[in-house]
Amino acid sequence: MLKKSILLENKASLTTKNLQLVIKTDTRETNIPIEDIGYIVIDHPEIYLSVPALNLLVDNNTAVIICNTNHLPNGMFLNLNSHHIQQEIFKNQINASVPLKKQLWQQTVMEKITNQGILLQNITSKTNNFDFLASKVLSGDTSNMEGVAANFYWKSFFEHNFKRERFGDYPNNFLNYGYAILRAATARALSGSGLLNTLGIHHKSKYNAFALADDIMEPFRPIVDEKVAEIMQNYTEQELNTAIKAELLQILTRTVYFKEEKSPLMVALQKTASSLQQCYTGDRKKIKYPKLWN
Repeated sequence: MLKKSILLENKASLTTKNLQLVIKTDTRETNIPIEDIGYIVIDHPEIYLSVPALNLLVDNNTAVIICNTNHLPNGMFLNLNSHHIQQEIFKNQINASVPLKKQLWQQTVMEKITNQGILLQNITSKTNNFDFLASKVLSGDTSNMEGVAANFYWKSFFEHNFKRERFGDYPNNFLNYGYAILRAATARALSGSGLLNTLGIHHKSKYNAFALADDIMEPFRPIVDEKVAEIMQNYTEQELNTAIKAELLQILTRTVYFKEEKSPLMVALQKTASSLQQCYTGDRKKIKYPKLWN
């Protein structure tokens, strides 16, 4: 089922009644069935969210995303008990062998580089050697083909002299917002499959509570890059505003493609997360990543 994404940028109170989220502002009241909500982005310092409402949202595996003073997603609430065999899944994930994790990371990087190459060719109308780079990715990406590809990708993607930085100049702010939304969606899918977001297959920082989401989102990043390039063509603004945030939220419903079906991104992430869980149990050997373009 395709879930709703809600962006809240004005003073409001969020409560619950009859399993519906009640959103009250100074001018209106809106009731939305909680089971229909996949994501809520809270971007105002005077939004009240009741504990019963928060609990129902979390029970529904809704990602509740909180923004900071710079209006960028800063944290989120997720369900920690979303699967009926949670302990068994955690155990399989914790006990995953180093060779398995290296193989999963190899596949993930290959998918990312392949997708970067396709998008770069679509954007620049020039052929590139990203398929060759993807074929050279070793187990665990010990030769850092990801870094080699990223260096060429960002030098070629935008027409002006662009440097990809977490706190850099425009359009880094658009990219950062889009990646934060993608990260939240990935974390939600992984949590829904009973996986522990803190335990990654490659990202290992002790300060990172969403290392696994940071791993699995990598092949999907070009979806954000494509949307940002589109926004830059259609908008002259260089600061995040409501319209641009709404555009970036649309990546959650963007269509991606599996072998025999197409799917919105938020649903595809659930399929990818489920396949990763099966890799940990030994039922699969590869993560099920979709094609981003048909």
